[in-house]
Amino acid sequence: MSRRNRSEDATGPEPGRSFDCIVVGTGGVGSAACDHLARRGARVLGLDRFPPGHDRGSSHGDTRIIRQAYFEHPDYVPMLLRAYELWQDLSLRTGKKLYHEVGIIEVGPPSGVVISGVLEAARAHGLPLERVSNAEAATRFPGLSIPDDMEVLFERRAGYLRVEECVVAHCEEAVKNGAVLQHGEVVRRWAPDGRGVRVETDQRTYRAQSLILTAGAWAGQLLGDLGLALEVLRMPLVWYATRGDGYREENGFPTFLFETAAGRFYGFPQIDGHGIKIARHTDTRTAGHTKREVVADPLALDRSLRPGDREPVEAFLAAHCPQVRSECVRHAVCMYTMTPDEHFAVGLHPEYPAVALAAGLSGHGFKFTGVLGEALADLVLEGKTSLPIGFLGLERKGLRN
Repeated sequence: MSRRNRSEDATGPEPGRSFDCIVVGTGGVGSAACDHLARRGARVLGLDRFPPGHDRGSSHGDTRIIRQAYFEHPDYVPMLLRAYELWQDLSLRTGKKLYHEVGIIEVGPPSGVVISGVLEAARAHGLPLERVSNAEAATRFPGLSIPDDMEVLFERRAGYLRVEECVVAHCEEAVKNGAVLQHGEVVRRWAPDGRGVRVETDQRTYRAQSLILTAGAWAGQLLGDLGLALEVLRMPLVWYATRGDGYREENGFPTFLFETAAGRFYGFPQIDGHGIKIARHTDTRTAGHTKREVVADPLALDRSLRPGDREPVEAFLAAHCPQVRSECVRHAVCMYTMTPDEHFAVGLHPEYPAVALAAGLSGHGFKFTGVLGEALADLVLEGKTSLPIGFLGLERKGLRN
C-alpha cells in the first residue's frame, strides 16, 4: 500500500468532509471493519497512531493459528466457519495466500482443557477430527516427542494466517473502495455529537454518524465509561534454529498445541528460514499457567528478550521437540488484552447505539478478525447482526467492574 493511500494527505482529510463511520484502531479487527464498511458503500475514516501491519500492538509476529474444533467454547465454531469463508474471499480479492492449511496437532491429558474441549466442539458441530495413537504420531510427526499418557488429536482443516499481510490486505481493500486511513494521529477522546459522534485526536476533530472502537491494548483508555475489566499482558514470541528439515512446512510439519503441567505451548512449522516459532500461552484455566505480567502503558512495553522468557520455552522444547536447538534466532513481544473470562467483548455501547466495539480478544482473537469486522459493520449500519455473537455481549456477568 502506497504512503498516499495510508493517509489522505500530509495534513489529514479535507476540512468539512463528513463520514458515515470512524474506526479507531486499524489493526486486526479495525482493518477488517474498514474493509467491510467500504465495500458496502459507507464513507469510512480509519484512525491509528501506527501504520498498517505495525509491530506495536497485538497483530504481528508473522503468523497466527486458525482452527475449527475450538476448545475455548463450542459457540465460537459458527463464527469460525464464517471466518474461513471471509479469509478465502480476502485471498481471492487480493491474490495473496493468507491462509496456509498445514493442520494442527493438539496434545494433552485426556481430561485436560484442550483435549476435552476440542472433542466437545467437534461433536457439537460435526467437525472432522483424527485421533492419533502415540506410535502413529511418532511416525507422522517425528519432530515431536509425545509422552504415553497424553492423547493426540489432529485437525486437518487448520493451519496459520500471515498476520501482518492480513491486516495490510484489509487496509488495501478498504482504500480501494474509498476508505480514508489516517495514521500518525493519537485519538484522545470521543463523545456523542448530536445524532452522531465526535472524535478528537492530538491534531484535529472528526465527526461521523457512527463510531467503531477497536483499539486493542488501548481499549481501556477509550472505554473508561464502561468500566470493562480489561488487563493488558506482555507476551513474548521466540524463534529457534532446528537440526535438519523435519520441522519445515513443505515436509508436512503442522502447527501444534500442547497442554502440559507447565502450561500451554503452541508453535508453527519452520517458514521463511527463521526456524520454528513457539510461545507459551497465558491461560488461567490451565494448571501451571504463566505468571501474568501486566502492562501499565502499552507504549512502554518491554520488547527485550529476558532469560525468564526463554527458560520455560526451552524446557518445553527439550522435552517435546528434540531436533530444535537452543539457539534463539529471533524474538518479538506482543500484548494480550484479557477479559476476566477470556472471551471477547463485542457489541453496541449500552448508552450510545451509534458506537460499536470489540475489545479483550484475550490472546486468541486474530483468526476471528474478519468476521468480527463484518459484525461491527452490521451493528453500525443496521443496528443488529445475524452473526452469532450474543455470547460475547457486554452485559455478561463479571465483564464490567
